[in-house]
Formats: sequence, structure tokens, C-alpha cells
Amino acid sequence: MQPVLRLERLRHFVGELATLLDQGPEEPLILERGGALLAELVGADDWLPAEFAEPHPEHYVQYLLHADARQRFSVVSFVWGPGQRTPVHDHRVWGLIGMLRGAEDSQGFVRRADGTLAAEGAPVRLTPGRVERVSPTVGDIHQVSNAHDDRVSVSIHVYGANIGAVRRAVYLPDGSEKPFVSGYSNRYLPNIWDLSKEAPL
Repeated sequence: MQPVLRLERLRHFVGELATLLDQGPEEPLILERGGALLAELVGADDWLPAEFAEPHPEHYVQYLLHADARQRFSVVSFVWGPGQRTPVHDHRVWGLIGMLRGAEDSQGFVRRADGTLAAEGAPVRLTPGRVERVSPTVGDIHQVSNAHDDRVSVSIHVYGANIGAVRRAVYLPDGSEKPFVSGYSNRYLPNIWDLSKEAPL
């Protein structure tokens, strides 16, 4: 018998983050309080439907879990096959990355005076329950990779926009930008609103 998914955890997160944004806080407060909410969500691994944790054999995938009706934020599961990584890229909006399963490494980059990019510090290792922040104000250019060569990793990302529709960039070694819009990998969303299918608390 399949265990009952605790989809109410995702629904609670969405509601609490929307309430926070309704208050119109400045970005540092969004990152602080939103990060605490995301840490609570990824602190349990009993809520993500299996369809939104399926890897692709050739590249990482991102599944939309929720998009705010006013596109103020989106929640995405990133699924990394063994050894998979992103190109160096940016986001252009605030973001929070919470590790659910496995581990990932995030290497930040800064632009030199001549326009080229340089790695900034050592990679940050995210393990389950940990949350990292990104934003044009705190550091927005990075490369992310699955820390494991032999298993899948899953992270939950929250962005201050409908990230699948944001015009962003990947970066070449000389610092030049290649524009892209990521879109999403899924054809449907998890149904977090059908309360009739949930066991009473």
C-alpha cells in the first residue's frame, strides 16, 4: 500500500509565502522569512509526488509545482541525474534553494573588470534541509551540479517570479551572455487543492 502523500505541507508553504508577500516586505525579509518557510518544507520528505522527482537520463529537469496567480513567485522541483549540472547562469529575481534529497554543489561567480567571469570562493554544498539564497543583490550567477555521481538528487527552488517565463542568461567563459527562457518539464501540475483525497489530520 502506497503511503499517503502529505501534500498539505506544500499547500501550507504556498499559503504562508503568499501571506508574507501580501505584506510587501523588502527583499532581505523575503529571503529570511521565506527561507525559514522553505527549510520547514524540505525538512520533511513525504510530500513530493513521484512524477515530479523523475530524472532525465541526459540532463537535469525542472518541474513546476505551483505558480502564484499574480506571478509573484513560483515553486519548482529540480531533479538531477547522477553527475548532471547546469551551465553557468543567472536568475534576475530573488530565489531560495532548499535541498530535499541527495546533495548539490553551487559555485558562485563574479564578473572581473575585463568582463570575464571568475569563481567566487569554494562551492557551497547543500544537503537535505539546507537552504541557499540567490538574488541580483546577494549574488546571482552560479553553476549547480549534483554532488553525487551514483544517485539522483532533488532540490526545491522558489523564485520571485514565474521563473519559467523569465528572460535570463547563461554565461560563456569570456563572460558573454546567451539569453534563454527555461520553461518547465512537466505537462501538468500536482493537485494540492483536492482535500477529499487527504487523510484527516
